[in-house]
Amino acid sequence: MPAANKTGPTSKVRLARYLRFARTRTRELLMIGRALASTKHPILVHIIPMRRCNLACGYCNEYDDVSKPVPLDEMKRRLDFLADMGTSVITISGGEPLMHPELEEVIWHIRSRGMIAGMITNGFLLSVDRINKLNAAGLEHLQISIDNVTPDDMSLKSLKTLDSRLEMLQKHAVFQVNINSVLGSGVKNPQDALTIAQRAVGLGFTSTVGIIHDHKGQLKPLGETETGIFEAVMELGKRSYSRFNDFQHSVARGKEHNWRCRSGSRYLYVCEDGLVHWCSQQRGYPGIPLAQYTPEMRHREYDTKKFCAPRCTVSCVQQVAMLDNWRDPQTLKPSLKKPVAAPPPQLVQIGSTPSDS
Repeated sequence: MPAANKTGPTSKVRLARYLRFARTRTRELLMIGRALASTKHPILVHIIPMRRCNLACGYCNEYDDVSKPVPLDEMKRRLDFLADMGTSVITISGGEPLMHPELEEVIWHIRSRGMIAGMITNGFLLSVDRINKLNAAGLEHLQISIDNVTPDDMSLKSLKTLDSRLEMLQKHAVFQVNINSVLGSGVKNPQDALTIAQRAVGLGFTSTVGIIHDHKGQLKPLGETETGIFEAVMELGKRSYSRFNDFQHSVARGKEHNWRCRSGSRYLYVCEDGLVHWCSQQRGYPGIPLAQYTPEMRHREYDTKKFCAPRCTVSCVQQVAMLDNWRDPQTLKPSLKKPVAAPPPQLVQIGSTPSDS
């Protein structure tokens, strides 16, 4: 494990971090109260400003190496649609969002419309200057998934390659940072997840663990050794989002779980083409342009029982659903009017949490 960072943030950074955390936590509590009072608005939206990525992880089905960034004016237009819907949280994802040349303007626009701003990144393009720009733009949450301690032919997102960026974040970021480690089929060294989580907590970040799911977001149960490591990482993360991930205990054991997926309503995934989907692993459902996505459509999806829900591992959707699992049984079947744009069957996706969600 890397040595502990000997120099921490300045008093100015610590104060700015405390103030932003206090403001964000207050807004999060207000968000929860508003979500409990009304089901008529989205809580969390993942939006993709850039499908292109600077890496080519062997498990990932959410990137390409050719796409251009969504123009800033179009991103602002989509964010305005979401703000007008009453959306509470926007998480920027990809691809690799840091490749977008006007990313900070996108974040600033999210904040200017009163929404909480988060981002999921592989972290490779972080620098002190970029972190300071993200601070100035008003970013509130950032998540990096780290797949292993040392890079391999499946993933370069290792603790060895990213640790210097983690130290930069520890010294300079005023936004909250979560480090997500992974377990499951295809992970060569399960113990790495615990090493990564311990390093994250040691740097003052929150820590979560994702369980690898297949190309449709469906669960793969952990083995006995992996389950023990999973429980240890979850215990480390009790002060973070892990405390809202109790469903993952069932996922880790390959058990189906009973919940009410509100994707398409309380959670939206808006791809680079501006289409609304249930989530990253069900692209194509419903596949409707955001500008044409009516309150009636959102209401129908709220009441729709999703066929993929019992074995789903997409934790950001699960966490959003917790606010509504206790009410409004789902009585409708999916209205599928066109083929699903399914990801390639040979690829799998590593589960993550929001910065959310």
